[in-house]
Amino acid sequence: MIVIGTSLGGLQALQQILRDLPAGFTTPIAAVQHRHRSSQSILAQHLQRSAKVRVRDAENGMPIEKGTLYLAPADYHLMVDDGRFLLSTEDLVRYSRPSIDVLFESAADAYRENLLGIVLTGANDDGSRGAKAIKRRGGTLIVQDPDEAESPVMPLAAIAAAPVDMVMKLAEIGPYLTGCCHLESSEKHG
Repeated sequence: MIVIGTSLGGLQALQQILRDLPAGFTTPIAAVQHRHRSSQSILAQHLQRSAKVRVRDAENGMPIEKGTLYLAPADYHLMVDDGRFLLSTEDLVRYSRPSIDVLFESAADAYRENLLGIVLTGANDDGSRGAKAIKRRGGTLIVQDPDEAESPVMPLAAIAAAPVDMVMKLAEIGPYLTGCCHLESSEKHG
C-alpha cells in the first residue's frame, strides 16, 4: 500500500503524481489532504480528471481495492485496519482532522515493510510522527524535495523526524511508483 500526506499546495502535488500513474497501476493508495471541515466533497471528482486510476472518498468499513486512490473525507481521520478503512471523529491531531499521522501510523501497523509513505508539501509538522512509525515497522519513506515544495515545513519535519529513504522532486515520484509498484501485466508488457 502507498500512503500520501499533504497540506498547503497539496492539490497540485497530488494532481502531478496522479497524471504520472498509468491506468494499469494496481497498488492501492490512501491520501490525506488537509482541508476545512466544511469543504465540499468534490475533491475526488476534481482529482479524477487528472487520474487514470480510480479516485474516491474512503467510507467507513470500505474494503481496500487495487487500482484506487482513497481520500480521507473532510473532518474524519482515516485509518487502515485488516484490509478495510475506518473513519473516526476523534480529537484533532496536530490541529488537523483528517490527520496524516493517524493514517500513516495505522497503515504502518497493518502493512509494515509492504508500506510506502510519501510526505508532500505542507505548512505544519503533521506526518512526522507517522513517518517515524513507517520506518520503525520497516516501510519505505519518500519526501518531496523541500526546495520545490510550495510549503517546505512538512517535508522538512519528516526529514528531521525519520531516516528518509529518498528525497525526490515531485516529477520523479509518479515514475518511481510506476517502476517499483504493481502494474497489471498488460501494462508491463505492452
